Amino acid sequence: MKFYQSEITLNPYARGFHLLTKEIITALPEIKNINTGFLQVFIKHTSASLTINENADPTVRLDFESHMNIMVPEDAPYYIHTYEGSDDMPAHIKASLMGNSIQIPITNGRLNMGIWQGIYLCEHRNNASGRKLVITAYGS
Repeated sequence: MKFYQSEITLNPYARGFHLLTKEIITALPEIKNINTGFLQVFIKHTSASLTINENADPTVRLDFESHMNIMVPEDAPYYIHTYEGSDDMPAHIKASLMGNSIQIPITNGRLNMGIWQGIYLCEHRNNASGRKLVITAYGS
């Protein structure tokens, strides 16, 4: 069993959903050394998240942002945690709904994802700093 791990800091991204697949593969080239295994990506933040979805049509990412903003609106009158801005509490809720980690099979040194799948950073804050990811690959 082989284990590889890297921690990276992403440049700041605008609020929305952004493809990160290439950045993740580049950050851990040792994926090529695994025949059968898994890649796990974990985000070390409470106001951003990760998911896997459509990697070709950018309107899917725009629709995700639009829908999440309807599902979890800003300025809800019952929010108490508001001192970091109107986008802060909704960002925490969105991050919990979307999740803080993903796992992908590795087969023959490559991520074994569907042809239309990509890894998204879901940035839920208006003015976020660079996000930190822990990327771990393991297998034989």
